[in-house]
Amino acid sequence: MSPRYPTSNVFYRRLTEEMSTAVRGEGIYLYDQDGNEFIDGSGGALVVNVGHGVAEIANSMANQAHKLAYVNGLHFTNEPVEALAREVAAFTPEGLNHVYFLSSGSAATEAAIKLARQYWCEKGRDQKYRIIARTPGYHGNTLAALSVSGRPSSREIFEPLLQDFSFVPAPMEYRCPTDLSFEEFGDQCASHLEATIEKEGPELVAAFIAEPVIGASAGGVVSPPGYFAKIREICDRHDVLFIVDEVLTGMGRTGKWLAVDREDVAPDILTLGKGLSGGYAPLSALVVRDEIVDTIAQKSGAFSFNQTFSHTPVAAAAGLSTIQYLKDHELVARSAQMGVYFLEQLQTLRSSEIVGDVRGIGLLAGVEYVENRDTKEPFPPEFKIAERIRKAAFEERLILWSTTRYLPSNNGDLSVLGPPFVITKDQVDELVKRLKSAIETIEENL
Repeated sequence: MSPRYPTSNVFYRRLTEEMSTAVRGEGIYLYDQDGNEFIDGSGGALVVNVGHGVAEIANSMANQAHKLAYVNGLHFTNEPVEALAREVAAFTPEGLNHVYFLSSGSAATEAAIKLARQYWCEKGRDQKYRIIARTPGYHGNTLAALSVSGRPSSREIFEPLLQDFSFVPAPMEYRCPTDLSFEEFGDQCASHLEATIEKEGPELVAAFIAEPVIGASAGGVVSPPGYFAKIREICDRHDVLFIVDEVLTGMGRTGKWLAVDREDVAPDILTLGKGLSGGYAPLSALVVRDEIVDTIAQKSGAFSFNQTFSHTPVAAAAGLSTIQYLKDHELVARSAQMGVYFLEQLQTLRSSEIVGDVRGIGLLAGVEYVENRDTKEPFPPEFKIAERIRKAAFEERLILWSTTRYLPSNNGDLSVLGPPFVITKDQVDELVKRLKSAIETIEENL
């Protein structure tokens, strides 16, 4: 019998479902206790970029643990952390040369928000504290990170605990007003940011945070060309820091080391996570513009953010080995190449009457489900379409990430896909076949 609540001692994320036990992973596949083979169509939580079962990464962690597993970052640095910081600084935008390591994407967002606040305080501008974010958007589950996440389903019951920050719309091609081109919609959304800064008062606004490609909260939404250049200009004009969240989109997921590379725009603060260690260890990072770090060094001399498992040797060893594996096997280029085929094959899902849009870039894709394709009207949230498709896909031995109620109207259903970069064309075909079968199963029962 499979473990489940209440007989197991584990506090599961889902308490009403019987849990399968994963016992092994290899490439794009996971295997359960009964030997069933699953395609990991979402790389877990959009984490597993290099594939499951990479011995080189596991061995590097074991070797490091034998030598030195943990030190407190207040007292020591360590060799893997120093080497990993050099590697990260080498592929991040020019001027971002200082890396602070943490253990989750949420922690990286929290640290970015606190760093923005501390920076302005140390510049003598301690009125600046407000953060502006986008909807849809997602930056983590801790309270400050959730406060800047524009996804109603995640925020709903926690609203009384959250900071009252402001949101501006993100340009989405599928949801673009009919009287505007996508580029014009992007300009309108950028102008909305400037108007919000001016309304709140530039003297109060510390930072603007955005994903360069919207990840799990909207399923691979790419902004129109030039949008982020305009955002950079607006932030500069009003002395607002620009934070780019690459926790999901970084490390090759969109076909480049960083999604922001497509815009040739440098943020002030950049966050990484998920694929930074390929899922082999909890690891995230804050990458910071030199002037911000220099200011703190010359003033207080310390960043006011403490975490027990920051700058740890074993996690850094996992990150180093993951980057080396990505390089040795040219997996970032493979993400771009396979991404073209992946998105082409996913377009065949449009034969279903409930598939409204298929979008994405690299090996990140979203399939949006709608009740009416002509009007793009989403299903009522109580239909739980994305969750039903997730469960049907699991029966087909396909693992998906489902997103519900991502729109400001508190509805909207997506399947989000992001398989490991080692996926082959034949495996893409099988993934799409299983997803199509799952969608058809739900469609027939509506």
